[in-house]
This record gives sequence, C-alpha cells and structure tokens, in this order.
Amino acid sequence: QLRAIQAELGETDPGEKEAADILKKIEELQLPVKAAHEARRETERLRMLSPASSEYQVIRTYLDWLLALPWTTHSGADTITLPKVQEALDVKHYGLTEAKERIREYLAVRQLRGGDPHGPILCFVGPPGTGKTSLGEAIASSIGRAFYRISVGGVRDEAEIRGHRRTYVGAMPGLLLQALRRVAVKDPVLMIDEIDKMTSGGMAGDPTAAMLEVLDPSQNHGFVDHYVNLPFDLSSVLFICTANNLFD
Repeated sequence: QLRAIQAELGETDPGEKEAADILKKIEELQLPVKAAHEARRETERLRMLSPASSEYQVIRTYLDWLLALPWTTHSGADTITLPKVQEALDVKHYGLTEAKERIREYLAVRQLRGGDPHGPILCFVGPPGTGKTSLGEAIASSIGRAFYRISVGGVRDEAEIRGHRRTYVGAMPGLLLQALRRVAVKDPVLMIDEIDKMTSGGMAGDPTAAMLEVLDPSQNHGFVDHYVNLPFDLSSVLFICTANNLFD
C-alpha cells in the first residue's frame, strides 16, 4: 500500500526503483538458472541496504558484471567455408604453407563435427614478427567471429586468470571474463599471446595451473571465476595460443 501511495505521489524510493530495473533486466536477459537465482538473491540484498553503505556499491558492481557477461549471446551464424578461410589467410601472409594447411585442416574437422566440438587448441610458435597474431585475426574474420587478444606475458598472479574474491577492495574478474564482456559474445576467437612467458608458482599462486583449466575441453564448460563465483561456459570459445619458444 505504501509503495502504491508513493507511486501515486511520484515519490518512488530510488533504491527500490533501481532494484526493480535490475529484476526487469534479469528477466529480459534470460540468464542460466544458477546465474538468474544468484542475481535475484543479490538484488534482494541490495533492496535492504542504504545506497550510502560500502556493501551497496560492492553488490551493485557485482550485479553490473553479472548482467554484462554474454551468458547466451552468440556470434552471427557464419558457417566455415574453407575457400573463404584460404583467401583470408593468403591476403595477409605470403608463404607459411604448413601453418595455413594446419589451420584449414583444423577448421575442416571443426566444420564436419558441427558447432564447437571439444578438440585440440592451436598454438603458433615462432620468433616475434612472423605473423602469429595476424593469422589469428585472419581466422576470426574468415569464420565471422569477434577477435580478442589477451597478452599473458609476465602474468604471475593466479587472480589475473581466475579473478579476485569479492571481499577484496577493487576486486575484478580475471582476464578471460573481462575479454568476454568486451566482445559481448560467448564464442569469440580468443588469442592467448606469449603463453610461454607466463611465470609459474610463487607467492600469488600458479597462473599456468589456472590456465590449464581454461584450456582443458573437459573442464572449461564450467569455468568458475572467483569474482563471479558461478560456472561460465567457455567451451564455445575458439582458443589460439602463441609462443616464441616451444620448450617453455
């Protein structure tokens, strides 16, 4: 009754209005069941808090991240056409016959198996300037997917991959979920650059161990980032790695 009177007087509580807007957005986005349940729970907590409290800002930022991630958004349904792939590779690079042959093979198998099958991940190895990154860009443009490059050279903190816990000040998700938020689709071509330069072990955990879960096709359909703390499906991402040195 109080809310009805406030609405008639045009005196809606700003916190209440924000919570209602968030709930409406959750319904529109059709989030997965677990994510939608968590988002509603956090929105109810938000309702109880004063906008001046620090906890309010933490929950608000978390909900922003939750609603900005591409839980169900796919790229346009471009099928893989091998002549188009060959053309895209030849436009940017002369030679590199073996590498191009391997890329065509990889995409042909992917096309035959349909969708985003579990399988190997391409890794281009070679000295700087040989065109590893631009080969990745050519693949993305030829199959009609968004391209994003993550440089992991010198990353020595596990939280860079797996995100920080929400209890920390200025906590953020890891590089992967940040990348997915920027490209706004769940199936981009993600290039992990300089994967041989990741430093393993140390005080801040082992980022290479966290990266193993990201790239393992039998695990990455339920990748849990510490910040979001919900399983996110990375299995439809096409990963490509680059390295300068095979031994690392």
